[in-house]
Amino acid sequence: MRSIAFADFLIGLGILFVLEGLMFAASPNWMRKAMKSALATPDHVLRAVGIASAVVGLILIWVMRRPV
Repeated sequence: MRSIAFADFLIGLGILFVLEGLMFAASPNWMRKAMKSALATPDHVLRAVGIASAVVGLILIWVMRRPV
């Protein structure tokens, strides 16, 4: 039997794929430009944005999953 946490992880991963796929389908040129921009961005900026995004995501998960 799968755990609830693993099921939540798979649901989150599925949502990620759906959103990413929709962005590529809706505007492939914009996504291409965004990827070129990411290649030109310094590592420290990408790292800071990634860490900030992860922290915001964890806070959102914590707020939504905490008992009321």
